[in-house]
Amino acid sequence: MAINRRIVLASRPSGWVTPENFRLETAPLPELAEGQLLVRNHWLSLDPYMRGRMNEGRSYAAAQGLDQTMVGGTAGEVIESRNPKFAAGDRVVGYLGWQEYGVSDGSQLMKVDTTHISLSAYLGPVGMPGVTAWVGLNHIIEAKAGETIVVSAASGAVGSVVGQLARLGSCRAVGIAGGEEKCRYVTEELGFDACIDYKAQDVGKALKAAVPDGVDGYFENVGGEIMDAVLPRMNAFGRIALCGLIAGYNGDPIPIGNPTWFLVSRLKLQGFIVSEHMSLWPQALKELGAHVAGGRIRYRETIAHGLESAPAAFVGLLKGRNFGKQLVKL
Repeated sequence: MAINRRIVLASRPSGWVTPENFRLETAPLPELAEGQLLVRNHWLSLDPYMRGRMNEGRSYAAAQGLDQTMVGGTAGEVIESRNPKFAAGDRVVGYLGWQEYGVSDGSQLMKVDTTHISLSAYLGPVGMPGVTAWVGLNHIIEAKAGETIVVSAASGAVGSVVGQLARLGSCRAVGIAGGEEKCRYVTEELGFDACIDYKAQDVGKALKAAVPDGVDGYFENVGGEIMDAVLPRMNAFGRIALCGLIAGYNGDPIPIGNPTWFLVSRLKLQGFIVSEHMSLWPQALKELGAHVAGGRIRYRETIAHGLESAPAAFVGLLKGRNFGKQLVKL
């Protein structure tokens, strides 16, 4: 009998996540019912939103259940199907979680074409992170040609796509990232106009030099001191897309140092969850796929190997150790 391995949430973290908050389990694969299919997951996506799901408090989505398979995006191959819409050999993307095999009724799976786009890219620039970038830039910030767009966590899976889309839309793109290597990647490989190293530079002073005409749109992934440095540089009627607040995901308070800027500059700040914009996904994925296949959007992956490596890789993601999209090769 085939055996599945999965990682469950063993305990809720207090502060920083540790590998001890997870547990690796094995179980036999169930027999498929009519309408179901079995997927062998080849790739697991690790994303910052998972940290919020590990808490019990009120949020935009249900908390991750204790002793249940950790939630997560996956890309893999159908190996058995009793569903007429899928056949063995189909490459599919879905949310089958931190496990090597997944059983699905097909309702949350999407077939993908790997002829010109790698399977793993459907968990990055042509997946949820890419669509998040597309929606935030085009429908929250509503970026226009000639504007200046600033992006925090600019070398990450979402931020890297935001800046490249901004450049493709004839905007000036300025990134904020941690470390000389990441900043060099953002400007030299991704084509941003400038990048500020928050680990080595005074972000406020560096921004003043990098955005002489101010900031029209800000894509926020971090919060805290980074946001405080950007707010004084925002132009009147600037727009802020609040995608993430990774600075506070481990329970640290993330107050806004001077909220007066929202009034003085008449700023719009809007939080958004990409799963609430499903009507936009087909257009976003079509454009993102064309850009990736055509080499206009570039991306980098950090890959951990084996399901057992997922907890440590996730901790590393929350501490900024990854470079680009964090994946686990199963």
